[in-house]
Amino acid sequence: MRKRMQPFFITRHLQEHSSLYIFHTVLFIMGVIFGAIVVNSLSVSQKDDLFYFLSEFFLQMENGEVISAKEVFFHTLSYNSKFIGLMWVFGISMIGLPLIFVMLFLKGMVIGFTVGFLVQQMSWHGFFLSFVSVLPQNLVTIPVYIAVAVVAVNFSFTMIRKLFVKSVFQPFAPMLVRYCMFFGGAIVCLVVAAFVEGYVTPYLMKGVLKFLG
Repeated sequence: MRKRMQPFFITRHLQEHSSLYIFHTVLFIMGVIFGAIVVNSLSVSQKDDLFYFLSEFFLQMENGEVISAKEVFFHTLSYNSKFIGLMWVFGISMIGLPLIFVMLFLKGMVIGFTVGFLVQQMSWHGFFLSFVSVLPQNLVTIPVYIAVAVVAVNFSFTMIRKLFVKSVFQPFAPMLVRYCMFFGGAIVCLVVAAFVEGYVTPYLMKGVLKFLG
């Protein structure tokens, strides 16, 4: 019975908050586009410096000199958990509501800049490298970020309505429990993303680097 209810709950959640999901997805895509555009604003010396460090990293990866998969796993999990943790706090605080939008936009901007820089500097080689280095873990991370942003914004809006619209009655405790449970589920998803980035992505990158020569 519970297994049947879970897809129904997810579907109902997406339907009820479809406008928020659309808005946040568009905001994220705008961040990606802006990040790709920012690449063109860099000076030649800045691009050369970045590409030098990037080339050194790829060389170290080919030689097996990069940090261990375990370290990548825990670093990625820590970073992503802190990121959505800030969103969670901003959702409760209400006054931090605009910062949730800024954080999601910046996340998109970082991804757009990374992919844009690799493609601009390395053409098709950069495209394949960005495909295997950015896409795998972000297939999980991006939906989690967007979902957490939507839930945090919705929680904040609900709290604002409770404060200023007296006709709105919704018990705070159950609402907070659901909010915390959703955050816990998001952390579980980020564990999967961190595992992919630590144990899968490096091997994909090594394979592409060897293939490209």
